Amino acid sequence: MDSGTHLVFGLGLGGLALIDPVVASEPYGPVAVLIGTIVGSQAPDFDTVLRFKSNADYIKNHRGMSHSFPAIAGWTVLITLVLSLIFRSVSWWHIGLWVLLAVMVHVLSDLFNSYGTQAFRPVTRKWIAWNIIHIFDPFIFGAHLVAILLWLTGLARPTVVFPVLYALLAVYYGWRSVVHRRLSARIPELDPERREGDQYTLLPTLNLHRWNLVRQSTDCTFAIGEWDKGAVQWIDHTKCDIHPAVEASKKNKDVQALLNVTPFPCAQVREQPWGYEVRWIDIRYRHRKQYPFVATVMMDASYKVFQSYVGWLSDDRLEKRLRMNAY
Repeated sequence: MDSGTHLVFGLGLGGLALIDPVVASEPYGPVAVLIGTIVGSQAPDFDTVLRFKSNADYIKNHRGMSHSFPAIAGWTVLITLVLSLIFRSVSWWHIGLWVLLAVMVHVLSDLFNSYGTQAFRPVTRKWIAWNIIHIFDPFIFGAHLVAILLWLTGLARPTVVFPVLYALLAVYYGWRSVVHRRLSARIPELDPERREGDQYTLLPTLNLHRWNLVRQSTDCTFAIGEWDKGAVQWIDHTKCDIHPAVEASKKNKDVQALLNVTPFPCAQVREQPWGYEVRWIDIRYRHRKQYPFVATVMMDASYKVFQSYVGWLSDDRLEKRLRMNAY
């Protein structure tokens, strides 16, 4: 989820912690646990500091080890230890339990969106994305805001409003999961262009009743479309190139970073007077007729790389950046 949603989760879990009699009975218990849930709800994303090293390192590792089983334990122990030293009168055991819940909720909520995480490391390095909840869900964020405002204004007790909130969200997540599963089974039957071997992936959008679609065919083509009001509509078709330059580009660290996180990479080669430009795009992210999550490699005729980039940029900004750096 986005940082704002993780923040309201942290605030909400801090309010929910007041149902814990040990936390509520200590003068500084609510404060200690609220700090713990807020920090714990953000901690797995502290890997954003890798941006200072390079885009490639950030993209390759974001939501990787920082969201894994060992990291969940590590974040919990670290945050609990610091808070226990500051708030000595509050039970470290209860602080730890609520911090652990906040960290786990962060990782679990990230698994539900399309980007996913490597949450099951070190058991497996597989990237897991359930494609059920959009990275920013208005209902989840709005429900938290309402509950927090009811708490802060004194219109409702936190011991009532937050159990209701999370019971409601549990039902919401369950409903979205059922809808996703049923639609995924129906989509192939609704596609008039379906061919043998086609694979379909349903992706969430901000609209609860509209889903994005990716169709991957055996001939290295992708179709991008949407399911809306019971019908499938395809809006773009993309052909992936097979070329020696594509294979050579896979050795580049920027390309490797993108390939590490996307299940839908597609390479396109442009011949240039100076050699080749290989542009890898992530089919999942189409915005204003463009694919802004890219890894681009510029190489000479002997496939020696002299410029590369990975990240989020529009076509115009990417072209400008590459040309300025190349010349």
